[in-house]
Amino acid sequence: MRLGRFYQIQKTLLEYGLDELIPAQWQPWYAKAARRCFFWLKNRYPEQRPAARLRLALQSLGPVWIKFGQMLSTRRDLLPAELADELAILQDKVAPFPGEQAQALIEKALELNHISDLFTDFAVQPLASASIAQVHTAKLRLADGTDTAVVIKVIRPGIQKQILADLALMDSLAAMAARFLPDGKRLRPREVVSEYRKTILDELDLQRESANAIQLRRNFEGSDSLYIPFVYADHCRHNVMVMERIYGIPVSDIAALEAQGTNMELLAKRGVEVFFTQVFRDSFFHADMHPGNIFVSREHPDNPKYIGIDCGIVGTLNAADKRYLAENFVAFFNRDYRKVAQLHLDSGWVPAHTKVEEFESAIRTVCEPIFQKPLAEISFGHVLLNLFNTARRFEMQVQPQLVLLQKTLLYIEGLGRQLYPQLDLWKTAKPFLENWVRQQVGLPAVWRQVKENLPFWAEKLPQMPELLHRYLEQGPKQQQALLLQLQALQQQQQRAKGQIINAVLAAACLISASIALTTQQGWLAIPLGIATIALAIKAWCR
Repeated sequence: MRLGRFYQIQKTLLEYGLDELIPAQWQPWYAKAARRCFFWLKNRYPEQRPAARLRLALQSLGPVWIKFGQMLSTRRDLLPAELADELAILQDKVAPFPGEQAQALIEKALELNHISDLFTDFAVQPLASASIAQVHTAKLRLADGTDTAVVIKVIRPGIQKQILADLALMDSLAAMAARFLPDGKRLRPREVVSEYRKTILDELDLQRESANAIQLRRNFEGSDSLYIPFVYADHCRHNVMVMERIYGIPVSDIAALEAQGTNMELLAKRGVEVFFTQVFRDSFFHADMHPGNIFVSREHPDNPKYIGIDCGIVGTLNAADKRYLAENFVAFFNRDYRKVAQLHLDSGWVPAHTKVEEFESAIRTVCEPIFQKPLAEISFGHVLLNLFNTARRFEMQVQPQLVLLQKTLLYIEGLGRQLYPQLDLWKTAKPFLENWVRQQVGLPAVWRQVKENLPFWAEKLPQMPELLHRYLEQGPKQQQALLLQLQALQQQQQRAKGQIINAVLAAACLISASIALTTQQGWLAIPLGIATIALAIKAWCR
């Protein structure tokens, strides 16, 4: 199946003529010769622009490739405008499957005789269609007899088989990369693919997505920055999800946002604040924040609010990673490159033999030029390339648990560039992170920990005398039992030592007897043979 899928991918790329996008100087003679061998796989869409051919090829390859195109579409600093615009179509305008098929899936999942048993005004034509699911509008009949506008999300039929085939191929390629590439072990491609596998398979379960949306909505209840639509959990299944319909402006529609007088600077700053709040306050962040999933409320354009949908992919961080990241960000903002280098060493992300001074100098060389500049003047592609080269030089390992966070940072940076290129990302994020770090250390943090643990301590306090008495009573018995175990272990070691000595002597006697048989001293073979047998029996019986 993996070889078949690999051939299908190569066939699709060649049939859409994507080899023409590779610069001639990057194509060695053997690559050109191999291309000519596939003469029957010529470009079938020569009338299409190269950017359109790339979009169509990714769309035909399925959800794994579509999501890759979605991420690329946010990086307008790295791609030509024409290519970025074409890939942006993948965000919510993927070719849909028939609406009648979607209706049948909804009726089966919710055990309805007909869609009208629960919904009115069901639109057969989908409102939006993405890589894994598509959305239909309807009105949900509530218990009090009223109707409310909703959207129904339906997973594409038969998509799991295609995803599993792509994941199997990716795992094979990752194994080859880990084995043969110079940076294979450091980049840990198999761990990264494993993390991605878990993420995309979780996205196929809409009940999980509904739970994620409920959690995010609770985290930002009453917030002026982010709104998550209400989920009708009683009508959600693994392949169907029903949620409140929203009427916002797509965050990528800059013209419409400006036309209603949206405060673009505040909107961009709130995007950064929402991200850092999710990561550091809640340890639960929306990890698929491409423009197709983000809208802006039409209400109060002078005080704009984001609307987030499609919560199928969320990321979490443990306390250690969160603390490490926050301290790194603050150190970067303060240009304390020595601390950044030391944090990498302390976390084990770079080998212990790394010289802190050299690592500090390398980080300074990469990061110093980007400070005191607006986003429009920063080449993040160039910075990321330099950071990658620095990581390779110092053998820094990729951390699979942070892959989602890295991808989300790319999305946030891409959105910030589109909304308000003059945004000072560092100035916006620094106060938030410094305040968070202050809350984690010092007396306030200690007092907060005491308050959190006080109910547990109060529950256990009456049991302390009994626990202490039990410990004092059982302590000598445990020490005696441990001493007996150590003595038994010592005796076992002595027996093993004696067995080894007897076995070596038996082998020596056997070799000597063999030599004696080949010489004139053959009579010595008899006592040596008897000694061999005796020593072997002794070694066996010990």
